[in-house]
Amino acid sequence: MCFLGRNGASSAASRIWRRMLRQVIHRGLKASFYWLGLFVSRHPVFFLTVPAVLTIIFGSTVLSRFKPETDLEILVAPTHSLAKIERSLANSLFPIDQSKHKLYSDLHTPGRYGRLILLAKSGNILELAEQVLQVHKKVLDMRVNYKGFNYTFAHLCVLSHRDKRCLLDDIITIFEDIRLAVLSNSTFAKVPVSYPNTTLKNGRVSFIGHQLGGVPLSTKNSDQQVKFARAIQITYYLRNLGPVVQDIIAEKWESEFCKLVHQLATDSEELHIHSLTSFSLWRDFHKTGVLAKSEVLVSLVLVLLAATISSSMRDCLRGKPFLGLLGVLTICIANVTAAGIFFISDGKFNSTLLGIPFFAMGHGTKGVFELLAGWRRTRESLPFKERVADAFADVMVCYTMTSSLYIITFGMGASPFTNIESVKVFCQSMCVAILVNYFYVFSFYGSCLVFAGQLEQNRYHSVFCCKIPSVEYLDRQPTWFKTMMSDGHDLSTHHDSVPYQNHFIQHFLREHYTEWITNTYVKPFVVILYLIYASFSFMGCLQISDGSNIINLLASNSPSVSFALTQQKYFSNYSPVIGFYIYEPIEYWNSSVHDQLKTLEKGFNTISWIDNYVHYLKVVNVSASTKSDFINILKTSFLRSPEYQHFVDDIIFSKNGDEYDIIASKLYLVARTTEKTREEVVELLEKLRPLSLVNNIKFIVFNPTFVFMDRYSSSIISPILTSGFSVLTILILTFFLVINPLGNFWLILTVTSVELGVLGLMTLWNVDMDSISILCLIYTLNFAMDHCVPHLYTFVLATEHTRTQCIKISLEEHGAAILQNTSCFVIGIMPLLFVPSNLTYTLFKCSLLTVGCTVLHCFVILPVFLTFFPPSKKRHKKKKRAKRKEREREREREEIECIEVRENPDHVTNV
Repeated sequence: MCFLGRNGASSAASRIWRRMLRQVIHRGLKASFYWLGLFVSRHPVFFLTVPAVLTIIFGSTVLSRFKPETDLEILVAPTHSLAKIERSLANSLFPIDQSKHKLYSDLHTPGRYGRLILLAKSGNILELAEQVLQVHKKVLDMRVNYKGFNYTFAHLCVLSHRDKRCLLDDIITIFEDIRLAVLSNSTFAKVPVSYPNTTLKNGRVSFIGHQLGGVPLSTKNSDQQVKFARAIQITYYLRNLGPVVQDIIAEKWESEFCKLVHQLATDSEELHIHSLTSFSLWRDFHKTGVLAKSEVLVSLVLVLLAATISSSMRDCLRGKPFLGLLGVLTICIANVTAAGIFFISDGKFNSTLLGIPFFAMGHGTKGVFELLAGWRRTRESLPFKERVADAFADVMVCYTMTSSLYIITFGMGASPFTNIESVKVFCQSMCVAILVNYFYVFSFYGSCLVFAGQLEQNRYHSVFCCKIPSVEYLDRQPTWFKTMMSDGHDLSTHHDSVPYQNHFIQHFLREHYTEWITNTYVKPFVVILYLIYASFSFMGCLQISDGSNIINLLASNSPSVSFALTQQKYFSNYSPVIGFYIYEPIEYWNSSVHDQLKTLEKGFNTISWIDNYVHYLKVVNVSASTKSDFINILKTSFLRSPEYQHFVDDIIFSKNGDEYDIIASKLYLVARTTEKTREEVVELLEKLRPLSLVNNIKFIVFNPTFVFMDRYSSSIISPILTSGFSVLTILILTFFLVINPLGNFWLILTVTSVELGVLGLMTLWNVDMDSISILCLIYTLNFAMDHCVPHLYTFVLATEHTRTQCIKISLEEHGAAILQNTSCFVIGIMPLLFVPSNLTYTLFKCSLLTVGCTVLHCFVILPVFLTFFPPSKKRHKKKKRAKRKEREREREREEIECIEVRENPDHVTNV
C-alpha cells in the first residue's frame, strides 16, 4: 500500500511538473512575442522600410534572371529509377538512336523528331494514299535556312547502318504500293496489307500496329487482312547528340514542321492532321504559365477587394478596411521577394510553381486576419503600442507553430526522399516563401497595425484619414453624413461597450450560428453528415489512379493534348514496343533455350531474329544443333538474305580466334492493350522484371516511356507520406510540451480526417495522383492545421462552465478570421477555372476541396464532436463552484461580523 501510495504521489507530482512546464513554456512564448510586438511598435518606420527595400532589391532580379526549365524528363520523371539504368545498359549495347523506328514510344521518344497523325475525315484512310503521300512529300521537301544554307530532312535524319539511308516508317512503302496499284487501274485491295504484321515487297515482315490505326480487330490472334483503317501515324526522326549548331538546325526544322502541318490541316478537305515534336511537350507545359498571367492578376484584384470588404465595419473609427488590403499587399511583396531569392539561387521556372502564390497567400492572409482579430480583442483603453504587443502575444504563438509545420512538411518534400524533381523544387520554393511571409507579417504588417492604431487613438477616420467630428456636430448633420462619420456611438442611447463586436461576420457567428450549431436537434444530422463524408472519402481512397501521363500537366487546348487523345483513340490496340535485351552469352542453338524464350514471349506479339532464324532453318531444311553450324549459317546465309538483313543490328558478335560468339542480342515484344495503355504497360513491366532475376537467361526490358512510368506511384506518394509522418512525429514529440496535450490529439485526428477526405473526393472528381495533386495534398495538411490550431487550442484552454460555451467562445474568437481567409482563398482561385490547362484545373479542384473540407471541420464537425468527447470541463466547473461557495462563506462571515459589531459596540471600544 505504501508502494502504491508512493507511485500515486510520484505520478501526481510528474503531472503537476508537466503542467507547470507547459505553462512556463506557453507564458514564455507569449511574453517573447509581447516584447517583439512592443519592439515593432516602437520602431515602425524601420520595420516598414526594410521589407520594402528587400522587395525592390530581390524583385528587380526576377525579370533579369528568369529562366524556364526546358528538360521535362528532369522535372517529371522519377529521379532514381531502374529504367534509367536499363536505358544506359541498352544504349551501350544497341544505340537507341538506331532503334527509334522500332522502339515506338507514346510521347516521350528521346531526341528530336516530328510525328504526324493523318486521320480520314470520313471513310477509309487506305483510299487516300495520294493525299497522304503528298503530305509526306511536303515534309521531306521542307527547307530550313540557317546562315545562308538550306537544310531538308535528308540532311538531318537518322541514318540506317546498312545502307546509310534515312530511317522511314514502313507504312510509307505500303502507301506507295497502294498508289501504284491505283495508278494501274487497280484498287488498294490488290495490295496485301495484314495487321499488325505485314509482309513487304522485299519479303521483310514489319510490325505496323503503331503506324496504322482505327483497324477493326478480329477475334483471331493471327494477322488479319486490312480492308479498312481510319488513321496512319508517321514519325520523322532527327539526329541527336550532335554539335550545338546541328541541334539549333533541328530545332528550327521542328518549328517549321509545326507551321507546315498547321497550314496543311487548314487547307486539307479530306484529312485531319495532328502533329507532335520533341519540344511540343515543353512548349505546351510552359504554356500554362503564359496563359495564367492575366488570371493571376485578376485573382490578386479579387483577393484585394474581398480582404478590404471583409475587414470593413460600419464604425468609421475602428473599421480599418485598408488593413485587409495592406495585409494582402504584404503577402504579395513577400512572394515577390521569395521569387527573387529563388531566381538568384539559379532556380528555373516551371508551370508547377504556379501554385506557390496561391498557397503562400492562403497561409499569409490567415496570419494577417488573425492579427487583425487579435487587435480587435485588445482593450480599447490601452495605448496603441501596447495593443499591438497584446495582439502579437495573442496570435503569434499559433502563427509561429503553423509556419514551423509548413516548413517541416514542405522541407520533407524537398528532402532526398522525394524522387520527383518538380515536387522537390516546389517544396524548396514554398519553404522560402513561408519564411519570407512570416518575416513580412510581423514586420511590415505589424508596422501597418501601429500606424492604424495611432490614427484610431487620435480619432482619425479609418478611410478618409480626417478628424471625426464631435457628437454635437453630428447631431446637426444629415443621416448619410452621420452614417459615414459615425465612430461607434449610439446617438440615441449610449456608447457600445464592445464596439468591435459590431463586425458583421462576428455578429452573425455570435448571434445566430453558434446558437444553431450547438442546438441539440442539429447534432444528430451533423453526425450523419460526417458518416456520409467519411464513406465517400473511403470509397475514393480505394480508387486512386496513377497520374504518370504527362498530359495532366499540359494546356488543355494544346496540339500535344489533341495529338495524344487522337493517338489514344486510334493507336491503343498495342502497347509500345518493349526492347528485350539479352546481355549475356547463352546457347542460342540449344532447343531448351528456345523453349525458355518461348515461355518469356508468351502472350506477346514478337519481333524476333531467333524466331525468324528457326523458321528459316526449317524452310531450307538445315540442322544447326551445334554452335559452329548455328553461327556459320546465321552469318553467311540468314543475315545476308534481303528479307532478314535488318536483323544485323539486333545481334552483337565477338571474334574469339577463328570462332564467333554472340555476346548480346535483342528482341522486341508488343502486347495487346486497350485505351488504358499506360496502366497495362506498368503491369507488364512489373511482371517481366521479376522474371529477369530468376530466369537463366539474363535480360532487361526497356522502352523510353519506362523512364516516366517506372516507380512513379511510389515516387509520387512518398512526399505526402514523409510530410505526414514528420508532422505526426513532431506533434507526438511535443505532446507534453504544448499548451495542452489534448489539443495535439484533436489536431492529429482533424488533419487526418481532412487529408483523407480531400484525397478520396478528388479521386471521385477524376483527379489523378500526379505532381500537382500531391503538392496540393501536402498543402492540405498545412491548411487544415493553419485553421484548426487556434480554434482547437482556444477550446481546450477555455475554462467556462460547459463545452458548449467553450465552443461558442472559440468560434467567436477565430471564426471571423477563418471565414475571411477561406473566402479570400476561394475567390482567389476562381480565375484558375478560366485558364485552359489541365494543370490549373487540378490545382483548382484540389484547392477547393481543401477549403471545403477544412471549413466543414472547423464550423460543423468539430463544434459538435467536441461537445461529446474530452477535454472535460467538469474540473473547471468544480473549481468555479468551490470558489463561488468560498465567496459565499466569506460574505456570510462578513455579515455575521457586522451584526456582532452592531450588537456589541463596547466590545469594539474595548479592543
